[in-house]
Amino acid sequence: MAQTSTIYNFDIDLADSDRGVYEHLELRVARHPSESEEYLITRLLAYCLEYTEGIAFSKGISDPDEPAIAVRDLTGAMRVWIEIGAPDAARVHKAGKAAGRVAVYTHKDPTQMLKLWANERIHRIEDLELYRIDRALLDAMVAALDRRMAFSMSVNDRDLYIAMGDQAIEGRVARVNT
Repeated sequence: MAQTSTIYNFDIDLADSDRGVYEHLELRVARHPSESEEYLITRLLAYCLEYTEGIAFSKGISDPDEPAIAVRDLTGAMRVWIEIGAPDAARVHKAGKAAGRVAVYTHKDPTQMLKLWANERIHRIEDLELYRIDRALLDAMVAALDRRMAFSMSVNDRDLYIAMGDQAIEGRVARVNT
């Protein structure tokens, strides 16, 4: 019998002073059994860091040709392709051809991924944005993970400040040179 996805409900007060985004987000996010908790938290943080009109999670592994997160304009055309984790070079190449902007948020050390990409053809790799989320931040978020979570998230110069009840979590999202 196939396992089903676990649904998480996130209630987030987002204050991103880097981009002037101040929103209250109520997100219902499915976590596939094959998806790690670190991947889920990275996907959630990437969504918040990229939040804008037209942003949406994909259907996940049931739609492998789509990005983890996409930003589309009112006509449905993809403006931003957002990947999570360590996508292979072919997927990043496809993303570069499909969207005007490509961002990858990783919860892993990007060194190995960059070595694998080094000898591959990737469309517009010079424009690719690669971000590494601080490991301590991810570990603290995973430790606090619950099916229903409420927290506030402040972003300033790519530093994240997360407040959950009486717990405060800090970490950095660093851009990695491709």
